[in-house]
Amino acid sequence: MVFGKIEYLNLLPFHVFMKRFTKSSQQSMSMNYKRGVPAKINKEFLSRRVDAAFISSISAKKYRHVNLGIIAKKEVLSVLVIPNVKNEADIESASSNVLAKILDIKGKVLIGDKALKHYLDKKPYIDLASQWNSRYKLPFVFALLCYHKDKRLYKNIEIQFLKQKIKIPQYLLNSASIRTGVLKEDILNYLSYISYDLDFKAKKGLSLFYKKSSY
Repeated sequence: MVFGKIEYLNLLPFHVFMKRFTKSSQQSMSMNYKRGVPAKINKEFLSRRVDAAFISSISAKKYRHVNLGIIAKKEVLSVLVIPNVKNEADIESASSNVLAKILDIKGKVLIGDKALKHYLDKKPYIDLASQWNSRYKLPFVFALLCYHKDKRLYKNIEIQFLKQKIKIPQYLLNSASIRTGVLKEDILNYLSYISYDLDFKAKKGLSLFYKKSSY
């Protein structure tokens, strides 16, 4: 089984969970990973070179998924538009570029860890999830955990992950901090803005996004 792994900080708790999950289950004998940015993982999943992954919500509509996603209740800190510069999409993104168009926010789209660093450097920015919430009073769903087969496995992952409070080991925090240049305390603060539970309100937000994007 091949899992598409996006190594942004927003999925650090899930990666910690999966490491433990695969060690304590029969999946340890067959789980492999392909790494990449969201746009690349989307392509790998759509071409069936990976069996499951967090897929950008704009690309996930036609695929099976469980009730796990990357969700911002309000602001997200890592999906930004840099104002007063030339309009430019982020090639690593899919949903965020569409979201900026829906909200008619001009500037350069920036996502992921580089966007978080931009925020932490206190440079000018517009938080797209915050703008979405201000306008529609709903969460924004950036990605969904999609799969091609083995529904029971991914449903079990959903249930087990959502019922646990994931504590990130210090050595992994240290490693993530070194890799991204983001301080450990800033990583933990950032993760407090991320939700993974595709609940009723998140589903409403997702449905509205699909309607607005006419996708």
